[in-house]
Amino acid sequence: MNRIADKVWIYWFITNLLLIADVMGWSYGLELAFALTLIQVVHFDIEQGSMTAFPTQVRIAYGLILLFAFWPPLYWLIYPVILGTTAMVLFDYCFLARFMSLMPWNHNQSYSFNMIYRTFFSKPIAGSVQKA
Repeated sequence: MNRIADKVWIYWFITNLLLIADVMGWSYGLELAFALTLIQVVHFDIEQGSMTAFPTQVRIAYGLILLFAFWPPLYWLIYPVILGTTAMVLFDYCFLARFMSLMPWNHNQSYSFNMIYRTFFSKPIAGSVQKA
């Protein structure tokens, strides 16, 4: 798939650039990244038809992390967010989506070391990591 034609990739790419710009000194990067994340929440809520849909949940969680980063003592959160978003943009590996897939409301398996290991260390994929 051509990444530049993929709206999800474009969202994450622009968000990542904004966050990188913020840590490099452009004071509007975090604000614009947060605004773009809110746009994604609305977009995926409409597209998926539910605020509880998995893609919407991931964007809500991402937005909450960015919201916490506005508070100066938690600004450091922006660095792991940049690392994770860069992994998403370059390798289709989304740590946050994998983490969210382990939430009790997103799966019906028993927790085990093997299941958690597979969740985080399986090959990156384009699309949702959520188990059907």
